[in-house]
Amino acid sequence: MTDKTTGWRVSKVRLLLDLPFNDLIYQAQLVHRQYHDANAVQLSTLISVKTGGCPEDCGYCPQAARYHTGVENQDMLSLDDVVSAATAAKSQGASRFCMGAAWRGPKQRDIVKMTEMVSAVKALGLETCATLGMLQPGQAAQLSDAGLDYYNHNLDTAPEIYDEIITTRDYQDRLDTLQEVRDAGINVCCGGIVGMGETRQSRAGLIAQLANLKPYPESVPINHLVQVEGTPLYGTAVLDPFEFVRTIAAARITMPKAMVRLSAGRQEMSEAIQALCFLAGANSVFYGDKLLTTGNPEANKDQVLFKKLGLQSL
Repeated sequence: MTDKTTGWRVSKVRLLLDLPFNDLIYQAQLVHRQYHDANAVQLSTLISVKTGGCPEDCGYCPQAARYHTGVENQDMLSLDDVVSAATAAKSQGASRFCMGAAWRGPKQRDIVKMTEMVSAVKALGLETCATLGMLQPGQAAQLSDAGLDYYNHNLDTAPEIYDEIITTRDYQDRLDTLQEVRDAGINVCCGGIVGMGETRQSRAGLIAQLANLKPYPESVPINHLVQVEGTPLYGTAVLDPFEFVRTIAAARITMPKAMVRLSAGRQEMSEAIQALCFLAGANSVFYGDKLLTTGNPEANKDQVLFKKLGLQSL
């Protein structure tokens, strides 16, 4: 399905998304089994080390200072608090610990604190991930030296509708930070959000953009919009859940070696839809009771579902 000269054109991804559902899932499952254990899921835990007060205007985000969502601006967590949370996450089966901060981008003093956290979490035997906003030259290298394994920086949506969601930065800003991460030798975690009122064509555009990164991300989180009152996207028509499953399948087919992660919005999904997502090629989840400021299925509830499906943690 790929074109060696142009990669994944949007039109080709759109053809995937337009396939009969059973045919699309079948193709995705074949690709998944070629590159991954069909019954294994990688577990990640996400903690907000700095909550609220972000100057950006992302239409989906309750942490933007300009929106009235009830999310308070909080100081950065202490090193002890982060280590304690990471220890608890490991005891519940997580293999990766992700640290997020509500910044447009970190200042140097923030990077110093983050490198301490990364080193401490790494010492626990966990993979480390951070999402801190846009990075300046040299900052990724400092995080790499501290032992950071993954840096998350999502493209959010297709380039042609990006400015409908965010106006305080542009698409190239995202790509520049991803290049800083690559140049520092850190694995890329990069995905997007669906259910923001976009069309299937725009979802094809997002998947094509991700798949054509050179190389494509090692980790691809696919988020379902969690609507928070007070944000501009609150009240958006809810995406049909089968459309979300189709997006997972397209991500698997176009980025066969990547870990495709069910991220935000999983709490609102039925067990049956989650099972279809795993069938479509998802093999990673955020695990625990909270994703930054929104809810997530409790760990024991996930374990019950994994047992029903015969899934083992990586």
